[in-house]
Amino acid sequence: MSSAARPPAGEVYDWYRRGLALLESGDAAAAEQLLAHAAAADPTSSSIREALGRARLGCRRFAQSRADFAWLVQAHPDDDFAHFGLGLALSRLGQWSAAVEQLALAVALRPERDDYVRELRHARATLRAGDEVTGRSPGLATGRPSDTPPASLGDGAPGEGGMR
Repeated sequence: MSSAARPPAGEVYDWYRRGLALLESGDAAAAEQLLAHAAAADPTSSSIREALGRARLGCRRFAQSRADFAWLVQAHPDDDFAHFGLGLALSRLGQWSAAVEQLALAVALRPERDDYVRELRHARATLRAGDEVTGRSPGLATGRPSDTPPASLGDGAPGEGGMR
């Protein structure tokens, strides 16, 4: 068995905690590796899936991040950060209408979060600008993936901070 196929040392919780530390220190790629192992070992952990989605946003793996956050939204429809993460991933994929919907839900759940409000305003403005340029009806997704990194990846602002 090659070292690439061998799981990292420790238990799932160790992988999760080390992955979070790597993510918070700005090493999204290394975090993604550890968190992917953790998610494979415990595919129903919301905390692991959230951290993995954040790492994938940081690695610009927007479609994979979208899948992680969509899973979270399905499992926990009242999780504001899940809606926010899904909205970010969708916006980075250029799916502005769907992004606005998810970001608006995040803002409705936690209106005091300035980062949520800022991203929602940006997505709405981008959607409006695309509609004006293309002459499309409001609500149609326009644009392309953004090169701008997500606003709230490294602030440690996900939910409770512990495994769920």
